[in-house]
Amino acid sequence: MTDNVEKRAIGKIMRRLIPFLILCYFVAYLDRVNVGFAKLHMNESLGLSEAAFGLGAGLFFIGYFFFEVPSNILLERFGARRWIARIMISWGIVSAAFAFIPSMSAASGISNEWIFYFLRLLLGACEAGFFPGIIFYLTLWFPAVYRARVISLFMLAIPISSIIGSPISGLLLNLSGLSLQGWQWLFICEALPSVLVGFGVLMFLPDFPRQATWLKPDEVSWIQDTLEFERQRTVEAEHISVMQALTDMRILACSVVYFCLNAASYGVAFFLPTIIKAFGVTDTQTGLIAALPFVFGAIGMVLLGRHSDQTGERKIHVAAALTLAAVGIGLAGVVTSPVLIVVLLCLAQIGVSAVPPMFWPMPAGMLTGASAAAGIAAINSLGNLSGFAGPFAMGYLKDLTGGFTAGLLLLAVVGLIGAIVAIRLRIDPRLERSTREPMMAH
Repeated sequence: MTDNVEKRAIGKIMRRLIPFLILCYFVAYLDRVNVGFAKLHMNESLGLSEAAFGLGAGLFFIGYFFFEVPSNILLERFGARRWIARIMISWGIVSAAFAFIPSMSAASGISNEWIFYFLRLLLGACEAGFFPGIIFYLTLWFPAVYRARVISLFMLAIPISSIIGSPISGLLLNLSGLSLQGWQWLFICEALPSVLVGFGVLMFLPDFPRQATWLKPDEVSWIQDTLEFERQRTVEAEHISVMQALTDMRILACSVVYFCLNAASYGVAFFLPTIIKAFGVTDTQTGLIAALPFVFGAIGMVLLGRHSDQTGERKIHVAAALTLAAVGIGLAGVVTSPVLIVVLLCLAQIGVSAVPPMFWPMPAGMLTGASAAAGIAAINSLGNLSGFAGPFAMGYLKDLTGGFTAGLLLLAVVGLIGAIVAIRLRIDPRLERSTREPMMAH
């Protein structure tokens, strides 16, 4: 009877929530990284150097950092539905504003470069809280044993957004009209879905299982009883306050791991179209080739996430994936064959894509309640600071050396550091047992 209720409840939640959350993250990630494609023509139009672009691309994560924890705490106070909708609508509006940088510069007298910096900073502030908010939201619906596979399905939005978005971005660069260039149309066309989906969140996402009219009473009871049992087991093992979560050494170590992952991930992602364009291909071909690493990343994400769930082991999986990413990125920086570079970047993306769904269940198993929201947000905000450092280092080293070799080798070293820290993480076995043992009759 219990197994039947569990299957029905989890099945319904998966079908109702996960596709829509994937759509939300799809448009979020697309708006975050489409600046890499816009760069192919935007830099010349706005007069940006490689270092200036890297700085502006990375400033997104500074805004993200300062507003991350407050945003996630407000999400818990106001409810996921309203707060996630606010996040999506505001970032969609700001993302579209990038198309009008030349007009804003002419009207204000402020340089294109500084308006680009300001909008990237503002975009990060608007999006702050979205990803950790979704991770926290999933903990309100899914027992711990399901979370790695659920997060891996949700995070399929990252490779999907690149698999679908890269060719679309390449095509949009060919648009022109109404005195706007292709890179400007790219920002406008890819911002509109964020605003529309944001309004969809208001109508579609319930905050808690008890508000879901599509769940039967016995299904709601099973979910609530299971989650409460897990919460009590975690509290029995260890209680961590909000302030302790923000200063806990394990949380800080997790932040280092996530910092290293994002440095490698975004350092490559923002410059991937430029690396491929240098092969001598068209904008459309650049979009198609840039999608390839994310196809392999999607496959690796699902398979490794499932294996991590089956074995109940997290940190060795995370360390192995980060090592794979470091090897691929580092070797891509020293070879010269375009085909081999793409193959190595595909290998690296398998590692990069696989880490998050295996990584996030670890801190989620350490913390409960408000401390979970604050701890997850702290890891995400501290870790995302590397989203500033990675692109800036790549742009600076590109201007300094004239190529991407130095930047890619630096990112590879950072990835290896993340792997070393991950393998040395100390996770209380009682907490891991409390999130994996089946719920006893009660």
